[in-house]
Amino acid sequence: MGNFRIVRAVDCLRGGGVMAYPTEAVWGLGCDPFSEAAVMRLLALKKRRRDMGLIVIAASIEQLEPFLAGIPAPDRQLLEASWPGPQTWLVPNNGYAPTWVTGGRETLALRVTNHPVAAALCRAYGGGLISTSANPHGFRPALSLLKLNLYFYGQLDYVLPGPLGGLTSPTPIKNLKTGEMIRGS
Repeated sequence: MGNFRIVRAVDCLRGGGVMAYPTEAVWGLGCDPFSEAAVMRLLALKKRRRDMGLIVIAASIEQLEPFLAGIPAPDRQLLEASWPGPQTWLVPNNGYAPTWVTGGRETLALRVTNHPVAAALCRAYGGGLISTSANPHGFRPALSLLKLNLYFYGQLDYVLPGPLGGLTSPTPIKNLKTGEMIRGS
């Protein structure tokens, strides 16, 4: 993938835009998690309730450090053993994440992605990004550019091209404290 595409994607994010990019299993929608306007626009595009919370992805655990402050060493080791990879964890919300990201919940969903395009985007951006499936709430996630365009044609600020990863369903989500599987196998 050309570097100019990543540069355009980063410009989109820094400008408060909402964009699409490939992830481990489906097309994702993303924006700057600290831009309330961008997150609200993303939620409106998806027709998703604000209280549901969103996932923040990053290219490295270092990019997630502020969200992870206060996590005990044994829990931290579990995170480090599973990342980078297609495992999303619900971690205790230490107050660093804005309420428009957590949905006002006591947990926050985090993942260090190993998808090459999503990871390159996070590296170039210099931090975590919102990552949610590219679909209106209640519809199946977009698995192709055609489906992405059917859902959001003309409504996104940028689409970063690239192949989807090899997963056949969205990444599993597990609660770090309870071990409860929230989504997936």
